[in-house]
Amino acid sequence: MSRALVCDALADDFSTLKIEELALPSPGTGEVRVRMRAAALNFPDVLMTQGKYQLKPPLPFVPGMEGAGDVVAVGPRVSDVRVGDAVVVASRFGMMAEEVNVPAATVRPKAAAMTWAEAASYPAAWLTAYVALVRRGLLQRGETLLVHGAAGGVGMAAVDLGLLLGATVIATAGADDKLAVLKARGAHHVIDYRRGFRNEVKRITHDRGADVIYDPVGGDVFDESVRSIAFDGRLLVIGFTSGRIPTIGVNMPLIKGFSVVGVRAGEYGRQFPDKGRENIAAIEQLAHEGMVRPHVGLSVKLDHAVEAFRAMAERRVIGKAVVTF
Repeated sequence: MSRALVCDALADDFSTLKIEELALPSPGTGEVRVRMRAAALNFPDVLMTQGKYQLKPPLPFVPGMEGAGDVVAVGPRVSDVRVGDAVVVASRFGMMAEEVNVPAATVRPKAAAMTWAEAASYPAAWLTAYVALVRRGLLQRGETLLVHGAAGGVGMAAVDLGLLLGATVIATAGADDKLAVLKARGAHHVIDYRRGFRNEVKRITHDRGADVIYDPVGGDVFDESVRSIAFDGRLLVIGFTSGRIPTIGVNMPLIKGFSVVGVRAGEYGRQFPDKGRENIAAIEQLAHEGMVRPHVGLSVKLDHAVEAFRAMAERRVIGKAVVTF
């Protein structure tokens, strides 16, 4: 049996999330069993439990897209993963459980220098940032990158990767403590988006605008981004944490000569498997070189996992929220 956080029904207030004991069969062919040490929370997890995400797992389901732990059993026809291996696991859901069975092909060696919480915190966010900035945004050294929602896990990964790629990084957030963390992590400029950001972006870029804009927020932030982008810029649509899906008149991209680019990191890998494997390999290399530095802003035990969901929904988490086992 394995204790897990289970979503039995959809609800906006997370009242249907319960800790339950689940029977776990032996690992099947090509599978391994991982005893989880930590599982990280992502905004899609929040939306899935509310029925507001494009992926709608059949009920009941266990949320959690990423985690880290020890391999405790291997199924038939598994040769490259062994009992005792410390691994990182990524999936579309199912990670918030004491033990999970997963395909051996989906686990990766944990970077030795990372804590369990850190190792659980980077796969989804860094994959999103990599696909967005490298594959879809074609960010070049010396360009200006504007990152919205930069104090969240996905935004902070984009800030970090943008710095590694040699961009001038402008990070926006909605609280002084969040801006302070971003500045300490190396962002060249930080802006409180609640007071608007267009004029400040124009000032920083000498009226040119940002070459690449990374937007997981949507709503009013997207609207103002349209007026903050450079000619030949790329406006990357990551998500809609504001709750409003914005619209745009196509005359704006025409007149200003910019592109609106959709980013679905997981789907990118499913559509282009070879590139998907290259993306994961690139992120893993950075992690093992010590270049990936997740900021764990909240850590709770499994029994208090609902608190992490509420904190994320209320925008109280800086970086990543993690459930530990």
